[in-house]
Amino acid sequence: MKKKRILSLCMGLFFSTLLYSQMVGIKTNVVMDALRIINVGAEIGLSKKMTLDLYANYNPWEYKELQMMKMLALQPELRYWFCDRFNGHFVGAHIHGGVYQAAGIDMPFGIWPDLKDHRFKGHFYGMGVSYGYQWILSKRWNLEGNIGFGYARVKYEQFECKTCGDKVGEGHKNYVGPTKAALSLIYVF
Repeated sequence: MKKKRILSLCMGLFFSTLLYSQMVGIKTNVVMDALRIINVGAEIGLSKKMTLDLYANYNPWEYKELQMMKMLALQPELRYWFCDRFNGHFVGAHIHGGVYQAAGIDMPFGIWPDLKDHRFKGHFYGMGVSYGYQWILSKRWNLEGNIGFGYARVKYEQFECKTCGDKVGEGHKNYVGPTKAALSLIYVF
């Protein structure tokens, strides 16, 4: 029930800001699309050089061989544009948070070695900074590249095996590294 309230609040904020914004872009991250992760974003013009990017992704799927990376994540970002909004270089500051359940994933660089043989579930939150660039493709279409770096506090419960088992521990991890990577296709209203 708590997840529904949070989602309703976010959607209400999203649609109310659409009514008062100067310019709006609706976007999808094609990297997430290629990974079959549901995602949607909206970028709202606040002034000539400032925008608010509201982004969410949701992954309800389980993968082959008992792999799982289910999540619901939100990542709003305030952006400053060096030229005009929706055109050229920008820098941003973002916050992020969400819930997850993961198992059977072999993370690169030994980030979370126990994730390969155990199931974890919990939530995370954090913040970061980003840099990006937007190309104008036509009157209504843009393409954006964006990369971010930051911090996340990941709280978890650990379970014996990938699909079953008793809870064997709980704790948290602190992560510092990439927090955002996007190649987005945008429709501008």
